Amino acid sequence: MRILILGAGAIGGYFGGRLIEAGVDVTFLVRQPRAGQLARDGLVIDSPFGEFKQHVVAITSCADIKPPDIIVLTCKAYALEQALNAVAPCIAPQTVILPLLNGLAHFEIIEQRFPDTVVWGGVAHIGVTLNPDGVIKHLNTDHTLMFGPRDGTAQALADELLGNCSPASVNARLSLNIVQDLWDKLVFLATLAGSTCLMRASIGTILETTYGQELILALLNECGTIATAEGFAPDGAQIERYKQQLTEPGSPATSSMLRDIQSAAPTEAEHIIGDMVSRAAQHRISTPVLKIVYTHLQAYQARHVMAP
Repeated sequence: MRILILGAGAIGGYFGGRLIEAGVDVTFLVRQPRAGQLARDGLVIDSPFGEFKQHVVAITSCADIKPPDIIVLTCKAYALEQALNAVAPCIAPQTVILPLLNGLAHFEIIEQRFPDTVVWGGVAHIGVTLNPDGVIKHLNTDHTLMFGPRDGTAQALADELLGNCSPASVNARLSLNIVQDLWDKLVFLATLAGSTCLMRASIGTILETTYGQELILALLNECGTIATAEGFAPDGAQIERYKQQLTEPGSPATSSMLRDIQSAAPTEAEHIIGDMVSRAAQHRISTPVLKIVYTHLQAYQARHVMAP
């Protein structure tokens, strides 16, 4: 099995490194600066599950490589068009695209660009960041990779990928209900990102305020209501787990979207929060907290774009 991973940043680098560790044939498609960094220092992962440091195959164009069996997309949503342009030359009839992007809005974009290509669903549950020195820092003890065909049918290639993941030090799962899994993550992520970005603070700090917990739970309720209207209601046990995580006193949890804001970088606000607001409007669902979050993030983006 040949796997091409677009990007060797936090998500792509971590899971790609673990697959290489397990003996899988992985190639990274990266920009020139990252290619130079990987050539000089190798791929470096600092994780509670063990450090990884190894020189890897990294290319800046896939025009001349053999078509991979699976292309894993690990870009940010706002870089998706660029990513699709980059992988287009190496897509063959049998190639499967596995996006590990947050949210759901990207599926329509990918399928419009490659209407004859199979696109699976993928969910990464992990706290990880790419440090300026190129080291991938694992921030928690979760490293779950879920994937599967979105129509719920069994596919031999998915079984093969799971088999290749098994020796890797990751929690890999083949899901035949991956769209529900995607919605479950979106409900949680929109709540986490929305609350921590709006307040510019961790969950624990928000909970120290008078109305912090009320704000978080209101946002969770709005997101859960949207998922239910779309036909993918989280079950009661899942919602309770979310509530526990989002109301844990002293929790240092933040979101990658907040880290993007703190770095004055673009965010996935449109892809995550904007998409949720749009879906709510289609179902005529009242979402006052989500709208405040969305307005806040749009204002940040306007300042960021206009800054010299």
